[in-house]
Amino acid sequence: MVGCGSSAGLKDGKYTGEGKGNNGPIVLSVTVKDGKISEVVADSEKETDGIWEGAIQSISKAAVGKKSTEGIDTVSGATNSSKGIIEAINAALAKAK
Repeated sequence: MVGCGSSAGLKDGKYTGEGKGNNGPIVLSVTVKDGKISEVVADSEKETDGIWEGAIQSISKAAVGKKSTEGIDTVSGATNSSKGIIEAINAALAKAK
């Protein structure tokens, strides 16, 4: 099982992850509390204004309370940004395992 998104054993803390956005790297900080995502904050990005905001708000809201990004959908019209956000969250969660 490769990349199954196992949620076992997330350690509490703040972790940084990077993903590939539409216009460059997306760097996020992901806070894990009680073994679940409690906050997702953008540290840096170069995405298109007006598109980025909807993607980060939607995906970060969907991620809070979860142990992985499994089942989180990309945002229509912001597919590349969405994929980069999810990739960055996954990279941060890999450090939390």
